[in-house]
Amino acid sequence: MAPGSRPMAPGSSPPVSPSRYRQRAQDAPEGRVSGRAAPSTLLLLLAYLAYLILGTGVFWMLESPAAHDSSERFQRDKWALLRNFTCLDGPALDSLIRVRGERGGLGAGGIIQAYQNGDVILGNTTSMGRWEFVGSFFFSVSTITTIGYGNLSPSTMAARLFCIFFALVGIPLNLVVLNRLGHLMQQGVHRCARKLGGTWKDPAKARWLAGSSALLSGLLLFLLLPPLLFCHMEGWSYVEGIYFAFITLSTVGFGDYVIGESPLPMSPGHLLCARPWG
Repeated sequence: MAPGSRPMAPGSSPPVSPSRYRQRAQDAPEGRVSGRAAPSTLLLLLAYLAYLILGTGVFWMLESPAAHDSSERFQRDKWALLRNFTCLDGPALDSLIRVRGERGGLGAGGIIQAYQNGDVILGNTTSMGRWEFVGSFFFSVSTITTIGYGNLSPSTMAARLFCIFFALVGIPLNLVVLNRLGHLMQQGVHRCARKLGGTWKDPAKARWLAGSSALLSGLLLFLLLPPLLFCHMEGWSYVEGIYFAFITLSTVGFGDYVIGESPLPMSPGHLLCARPWG
């Protein structure tokens, strides 16, 4: 017995040092941790989706009547212009309104403003930019992810007030979800590195390979492959698709490129595939 140390009581176990605790934590099977984390992550994702659907329903309910009234006023103004300017037909006027609205042009002020607010339907314009279910869901996602493209914004005071409270809760919830998903992906990379390290007997090389593979997969999945889909859906070039993907993922969201506003027809499957980037 060391000088100054207390004698142990009969039947008691020796004290465990902090380093021993750390060793036990490292040796513990990771399946227990991931097994407990998976159900909680699933519940968190379900709560996140339910919150988005709640916001979608409220925005749709508050904004659709005003958008309907604005759309009717737009149609009246449009036909008034067609009566006064007989050199224009309906499709030509739609193209003029779309081009001048997207470029911030002035002229026919009420019509241009209605188009920029997402209250009107021009040609094959999809519901991404209107206050229908898809457009309201699009707005809810862009709000709590802080992307804020600016192509769609609430016009009624009730919707604006609700948007404040919706964002106050939704933005922290979005950060929690991203943090949880990032933690799970990190655990997956570490698990792969340990398995490879045990096979190759070279932990450093296994960690490098697992990290590089995860980085390459992320670049392919979120930055390099999506532009191919945008080229087909929106008629953009590949460089424009990369630009849009980066601006969206970085949450800058200038709004100069937004999916679903091309005159090309889009199926619900296309919109579903493009949803993570818009």
